[in-house]
Amino acid sequence: MGGRGTPISADTARRILVYDRAVFERFERRIRRLPKRGAFEDRGIGHLSYFATLVHVLNVHEAWLVYVVPGRTAEFVRTHAEPRRHPSDWAGFRRYSSEVWQGLERFAEQATDRSLARRVQAPWMPGRYTVGDAVLQTSFEEAHHLGELIGALWQQDRRSPDMTWIDVGRGGPRR
Repeated sequence: MGGRGTPISADTARRILVYDRAVFERFERRIRRLPKRGAFEDRGIGHLSYFATLVHVLNVHEAWLVYVVPGRTAEFVRTHAEPRRHPSDWAGFRRYSSEVWQGLERFAEQATDRSLARRVQAPWMPGRYTVGDAVLQTSFEEAHHLGELIGALWQQDRRSPDMTWIDVGRGGPRR
């Protein structure tokens, strides 16, 4: 457990964010290897294509940990629709992804048990929750959407990347 009022410690939050990035990048590499049509085709999943689902995961991380947590919610609401946050090709994706992961690294560097216990509020999410809850929200939402990608890959008889906590954390070998 984390400090008083937060479900996780700062060290755990950092470990989760390292895992989230590593597993995300495994899926990104897998999707990039598909023919362009395969990455951008409507798969009937929540955000339609593999590519759009990856972009959404980045949007979630950015919204919560780069904007809501540091108190920049008004800026996020004003700028979220910018085209750079919704890339339509791999070059734009690379730029946006780099920006998001840099923001998460800054968040992780500054995270303390005390900061994770601080209350935050996102305009789209009612209720009371902490910064630590926001870290878990982004991680679990990423896992949910990667599950969609796994299912869609299976439907095409394609193998998904390994994503277990233990294998990703130690850079485990593929079976």
